[in-house]
Amino acid sequence: MRMNNTDRNSYVKTQITNAMLRLLSEREFEEISVSEITERAQVSRNSFYRNYSDKEDILLQYVRRLLGDWRKDNDAAVTGSNAEMFGSLFQHLSDNREFYMLLRKRNLFHLFLDVLLEQSGPKPEMDNTWAYITAFLTHGTFGWIEEWVNRGMQESGEEMTEMLTKYGMK
Repeated sequence: MRMNNTDRNSYVKTQITNAMLRLLSEREFEEISVSEITERAQVSRNSFYRNYSDKEDILLQYVRRLLGDWRKDNDAAVTGSNAEMFGSLFQHLSDNREFYMLLRKRNLFHLFLDVLLEQSGPKPEMDNTWAYITAFLTHGTFGWIEEWVNRGMQESGEEMTEMLTKYGMK
């Protein structure tokens, strides 16, 4: 079966991402080379660099996709309350627990913050007050999430939402 360019590119990106995740589960990020990733993915280095600038970019794009998918699902399902939004976010994190715990284990959880700030953080066009509020809320939310992940995600997503709405956001 012949694939068009879009399908072929999607296939290559999936292969590279899966290879990176398998390698990352085996050893430290710094010990993984682009050559190993392409060999494991069975794609060329040209295919790698056509889609990614470096190894970290694989993970950034994957986190962007995961959070983008969550945001689309959340926007379609949530009626607007913070509790619903946080419940949905914590459920997303729970559903993808293995990946997020792997990022933490390899000291790469900052990539989640990078994407969270890209998608929900302050923007240059915001006035100063709103930018400060947005930064506070985004970093505060990340703090809850990071501590939960660092503690092994012991509580359920529902318990985390309940705590956050009880002691923080309403």
